[in-house]
Amino acid sequence: MTGNLPHLVDDLFRHRYGGMVAGLCRVLGPGKLDLVEDVVQEALLRALRVWPAEGVPENPEAWVFRVARNLALDGLRRQKVASRVEGELQQWARHEAVSDAEEHEGLRDDTLRMLFLCSHPAVPADARVPLILKTVCGFGVPAIAAALLQKEATIAQRLVRAKAKLQGGEVALEVPAAHELGSRLALVLQVIYLLFNEGHRAHRGEDLVQKELVDEAVRLAALLLELPATATPTVHALLALMLLLGARLPARVDATGEILTLAQQDRRLWHRGWLAAGFREFEASIAGNELTPYHCEAAIAAAHACAKDYASTDWPRILAEYDRLVELSDTPIVRLNRAVAVAKVAGPAAGLAALQPLHADRALAEYFLLPATAAQLHWECGDRQRAARCLEQALAMPCAEPERRLLQRRLAACRAGEPPPAW
Repeated sequence: MTGNLPHLVDDLFRHRYGGMVAGLCRVLGPGKLDLVEDVVQEALLRALRVWPAEGVPENPEAWVFRVARNLALDGLRRQKVASRVEGELQQWARHEAVSDAEEHEGLRDDTLRMLFLCSHPAVPADARVPLILKTVCGFGVPAIAAALLQKEATIAQRLVRAKAKLQGGEVALEVPAAHELGSRLALVLQVIYLLFNEGHRAHRGEDLVQKELVDEAVRLAALLLELPATATPTVHALLALMLLLGARLPARVDATGEILTLAQQDRRLWHRGWLAAGFREFEASIAGNELTPYHCEAAIAAAHACAKDYASTDWPRILAEYDRLVELSDTPIVRLNRAVAVAKVAGPAAGLAALQPLHADRALAEYFLLPATAAQLHWECGDRQRAARCLEQALAMPCAEPERRLLQRRLAACRAGEPPPAW
């Protein structure tokens, strides 16, 4: 069992960090967020130190909760405020006596409250997304910076500002009133989608896919659908999108961890349960009058899921959805993805023309998929020299190691005069 300890503690961190932080914040108040994060992390570190010598406890999660609770009490006693919350902390950490249903209910409610706390209008707008990724999802500053295409120093500064606002005491840890829900829910959905994207295609590191992050994003969206006030068509659309994309994960990499493009994937490996659930959620999403970017993206994912093979993909339909998406959310990433659809419908030269304005966009200055896409289109136009230069440029930018190896293989093939691969 000792050899599995790092994996066990990592699993607790990935799946329970947000719930532990949210539960302690509910008792201590948002102003104690720094203390809460410190004690939860220290409790997990103590597990790594103590369990090899004393053995893994019967209920590892409850052990970590108790240690975090005790560390919080120690910190509060030094501040002479422990008596006010000691009883609540004792109850919060008594997980052995709580039924599975009650525990799920409490963790669900605390997590939802934390999601909305971090999206409170009092928190600086540019700090809300990083704060949710840090406190609810357990991301470190480097991972947040990669997910948001920002510098680490910028993210660290935003987190400091956000926590300073929470220490003011005017922000309550609660689901907002109905008249505030729309704007706050929009941000919560944005963060859940960012979490999904980091798991679906990690920006850095050895692994392209982090399935636990995908599962966590799907779980959080499903939690929102359990609350009547947040069970909206937009939430259904986001969940549909994540399920339809997540269904492809079993075919995303080969047995050695190397990337398989959409054209290379064995669609028989796609998760049928997730596909079926995704189509059910998509049907629920179109029941109302709302049309959001999530609806358009879910429609694109559905078009890919409906195709029996890559050659059967309905690219004109996908391009039409991207045109609608541009009207709703005209971002550089949307424009980049649309250029691929343009190339599939009208040819690589048209795709390059659609791509051209993006090379001056500062938001994509370090985004390797821009030069990688340009390389593919130049290659298809027969200009291998320009394609190779673009691949060299992409290799100089941050990306996950499997993506880097794919770029290296393509650069070698391009230099060797091979025909361009399928996407």
